[in-house]
Amino acid sequence: MKRLIATVLTAACAQVASADGLQSLEGFMKGVASGRSEFTQTVTSPPKEGQQPRVKTSSGSFEFRRPGLFKFVYQKPFEQTIVADGKTLWLYDADLNQVTQRSQAQALGSTPAALLASAPDLSALKADFNLASAPDQDGLQWVEAAPKAKDGQLKSVRVGFAGDRLAVLDIMDSFGQRSQLKFSNMQVNPQLPADTFQFKPPAGADVVKQ
Repeated sequence: MKRLIATVLTAACAQVASADGLQSLEGFMKGVASGRSEFTQTVTSPPKEGQQPRVKTSSGSFEFRRPGLFKFVYQKPFEQTIVADGKTLWLYDADLNQVTQRSQAQALGSTPAALLASAPDLSALKADFNLASAPDQDGLQWVEAAPKAKDGQLKSVRVGFAGDRLAVLDIMDSFGQRSQLKFSNMQVNPQLPADTFQFKPPAGADVVKQ
């Protein structure tokens, strides 16, 4: 009996260990309809001749509800808010007291936001991205996502999962700039208030429509 239990446990562990990035992504798309977390973002610009790469770090909070709703609130070093309410993408820069307003459908498309919150399911993602599992690294399962549209600024995206929990988003654009977002304290399927993804430009702010 002990040998039988040990055999079953070993087989179960082997199945868990064999889970790849695409399986984790599928689990995320199926099982996580909303989420809340903190994040740290590191942006590394390609070095100019004779100079070191420029690195900028920021942090804040992130919330989403699929399909099509999300909010990034950057708190350090500068206050900035990005909200997608289902129709409009809002970007508010507190220092400039300026709001940029864009059509969400035109602004997102083949962007990392589609991987996180916009696409309702895996088949919808596959319409915009070529998806492939990548080798496990740093204890995470990875997916490589290459946009099918070749005319955008996004070159490639790597998404790291701990099981079906989003852990890392690693983005490379066509200019050689790399942005890495690391998510922490992820809450899965929290009850988010109805007004979480509503945005009203602050009084006195300049509103620029694009």
